[in-house]
Amino acid sequence: MSDILKKTIQGLKVGDTFSITRAFSEADMVQFADITRDYNPVHFDDRFATVKRFSGRICHGLLIASMLTEIGGQIGWLASRMDFRFKKPVYYGDAIKCSLTITKIDEGGRAEAEAIFQNRDGVIVIEAFLTGILPGGKEKKVLKAMLAEGDPTNKAG
Repeated sequence: MSDILKKTIQGLKVGDTFSITRAFSEADMVQFADITRDYNPVHFDDRFATVKRFSGRICHGLLIASMLTEIGGQIGWLASRMDFRFKKPVYYGDAIKCSLTITKIDEGGRAEAEAIFQNRDGVIVIEAFLTGILPGGKEKKVLKAMLAEGDPTNKAG
């Protein structure tokens, strides 16, 4: 059962921070490329990546940025805007930690957040700024019922 989801049901507040860590494999990249049709050679060919001044093939930036959707999905965040700043490359197998911090919540449940993506050396590879709508009372009741039923739709468990 997701700790993020449990916290959402209890009530989110400014300053709440949620983190996940993940490493992406070459197979993940191939699946992402097949879905998005982004076959940029910087992801597939070492020669091309080297000419671009990388030390090898790199992961798709949006694949790494999609880590936010795991956190947002557990919160039930309905995104209205996501701005990314891609700062450093991510190579296959790099463990990346994504930490999202809620920075603002208004009376209507509209929220703002910042996210930092760091590699295992603590280097920031992506910064993100988001806006969206948090679950209200009715949505939290449904989430609570889903948890009571074992939450069969939630593979993050």
